[in-house]
Amino acid sequence: MELSAHATEILKGLKKVAQSTLDEAFTVPPAIYSDAEIAKLELARIFRADWLCPGLAADIPNPGDYVTWNIAGQPIYCVRGRDGGIRSFANVCLHRMMTLLQDRGNCQRITCPYHGWTYDIDGRVIGAGHMQGRDPEFEKKGYRLPEIRTEIWEGWIYVTLNDEAPPVAELLRELEPDVSRYRLDKYVSVALQDHLWNTNWKLLTENFMEGYHLPVAHRETVGAWFPVEATKFPEKVFDAFTWQTFEKDETAKYGRAHPDNTHLEGRWRYTSLMPTVFPSHMYVLAPDHMWYLSLHPKDVDHVHVRFGLAVAPEVCAGLGDKLPEWLEATLAFFDKVNAEDKFVVEGIHRGSSSPLARPGPFSWLEREIHDFARYLDCRLSPPKKPALQEVGRRMA
Repeated sequence: MELSAHATEILKGLKKVAQSTLDEAFTVPPAIYSDAEIAKLELARIFRADWLCPGLAADIPNPGDYVTWNIAGQPIYCVRGRDGGIRSFANVCLHRMMTLLQDRGNCQRITCPYHGWTYDIDGRVIGAGHMQGRDPEFEKKGYRLPEIRTEIWEGWIYVTLNDEAPPVAELLRELEPDVSRYRLDKYVSVALQDHLWNTNWKLLTENFMEGYHLPVAHRETVGAWFPVEATKFPEKVFDAFTWQTFEKDETAKYGRAHPDNTHLEGRWRYTSLMPTVFPSHMYVLAPDHMWYLSLHPKDVDHVHVRFGLAVAPEVCAGLGDKLPEWLEATLAFFDKVNAEDKFVVEGIHRGSSSPLARPGPFSWLEREIHDFARYLDCRLSPPKKPALQEVGRRMA
């Protein structure tokens, strides 16, 4: 993909950030959030190449439960099969390319709202009216929706259009021990929402990664319980993810283990793990709950935000009949947290597009944003040209 001089300069600026130490680095060039060429490059080299997360396996617990998603312009749906497994398919009718399913729900068969072609939940055509004149055996020819590569890891659904992408378990191998200690695959999904925010997807990803803004932007919610000095980062830099841990003090309403939690010990009873799986899946995994965001860029100015909330099973059991009331209050709380984030990331997007916008120095609390810049540089920078002697060997 041939880039303009402007886009090339943006990528040079990104590489400078990636090659600098955190103490020396400034943030990425502001134009990276608004340049249309960069956005097109991201779709090709990131969103059509890496693993993306439509949500939790617990979001679709029963046979026929489905959730829809979009991979760089390709609508898909993920469905729980009658065998209990989860598979994903192109969410586009084989006849006239109508989108088949919307949002989330349950179905035992899928009927196209345009011409009524019908599919089993395994993507197989089981009905196509008025096609007999073309071929009396049409419905028996094995027409099937294209299947999307899907893997389940620690309770998460991951999908990709890239048949050559390494397995998720391989990419996240060094993250697995810390995630598995919480037993996330046992958490109960209690909310799944979709929103459209007026910002660039990278700004929201960066905002989620850092705790620097919590005591300020979230001073009326989660920031009140956040001891900044207890934030910890991994010693290594990873290709596919980054993370931090932080602690919740004894005044925290959320984020500490329930008395019936018997598997978390020591500091892990009040410590939250906050991974970001590149490019756009991020979550806070706490001893009592987990909430996540998964992003799909619509364009440089808009991002589809999927928000989900899950609760530790012992919390649900302990609440009993009070669970609905507790959920209502909890969702209202997280709605407020998301509104606080929406306000700042939409404001940053407006500011980053202004003529006098300039990169600023990193705080130590923004370590993960620096990791993200390295990931972006790895994906977006053009491949190195071979040395002249190497070209000569190839020609020979």
